[in-house]
Amino acid sequence: MASDPSNPLGTFLRDRRTRMDAASFGFSGGRRRTPGLRREEVAQRANISPTWYTWLEQGRGGAPSADVLDRLAAGLMLTEPEREHLFVLGLGRPPEARYTGSDEVTPRLQRVLDAWPLSPAIIKTATWDVVAWNAAAAAVLTDYGKLPRDQRNILRMMFSDSRIKAAQEDWAQVARYVVGAFRADATRAGAAAEISDLVDELSQRSPEFAALWKSNEVAGHADGVKRLHHPEVGLLELEFSAFAVDGRPELGMIVYNPATAATERSVRALLAAATATPDLAIA
Repeated sequence: MASDPSNPLGTFLRDRRTRMDAASFGFSGGRRRTPGLRREEVAQRANISPTWYTWLEQGRGGAPSADVLDRLAAGLMLTEPEREHLFVLGLGRPPEARYTGSDEVTPRLQRVLDAWPLSPAIIKTATWDVVAWNAAAAAVLTDYGKLPRDQRNILRMMFSDSRIKAAQEDWAQVARYVVGAFRADATRAGAAAEISDLVDELSQRSPEFAALWKSNEVAGHADGVKRLHHPEVGLLELEFSAFAVDGRPELGMIVYNPATAATERSVRALLAAATATPDLAIA
C-alpha cells in the first residue's frame, strides 16, 4: 500500500508490521495475502484493542498515549531510534528519557579518542562516570586506569580530591559550573534515580556541594576554556568541546585541545614523563 502523507504514523506502523515474520512469533493461519503480521496480531502483541490499532493505522481516533506507543514499540520490536521516531510521529515529541547506563565503549570509539595524541579526550556517562580516555587524558588529567571504577566519577573527584581542587584556577566558579552541567545531563538522560546515592554522599561529605545542589542551577557545557595549574608543568590552557555519541545517548565525549603553544609543549612533556607521574590527578 502506498504511503499516506497525511497519516505518517499509520504509514510507519503499517511498514514495520509488514516487515515482521509471523511464523517467528508463533502466528500461522495458512497462506497470507500480505507479508508480515496482521493488524490483530500486532494488537495482541501490544496488548491493545484491535479496533484501536486499526484506527491508528487509518489515522482515526486522535493521538495515542505514550503508554500505547511504548506497547507498540515493544510489540513491533522497534529499535531505540525507531521508537523515538514513533513518538515524534504520534505525539510530536521524543519519548521521555529512560536511562540505560553502560561502562563499555566499542574499540572503534576508543580509536577515535586515540586519534588525538596531544588532546586529552574522555568518554563519560550521563552520571559523569569516565568510561574511556586516551593517553593524553591519562597524562594531563587523571590516569583513570589506576582508579577503581566507582572512583572515576568526575563529580566525586571534584569534591573529594584536594589535588583536583588545588589545580583549578577558580575552584568555586568551576564547581558551580560542574554541578549545574551535571544536573542538566542527568535530568536530560532520565537518570534521577541513578544519581541519588551520589548526591546524598557528596551532600554529606561536602558542604560546598550541598549548597550548590540546593541552588538548583543548571548549565550547559558545549565548549569553553579550562585553566589548570599542573603541579609538574604549571599553567595549562585547554579549549574544550563536548560531543554527543550518536546511537549512545547515555554517553558524551569531551576533547581538550591545547590553547597555546606553551600548553602544547607542556602536554608533550607530560606524555613523555607519564610513567614517572602516574598518580597525578588534576581534572
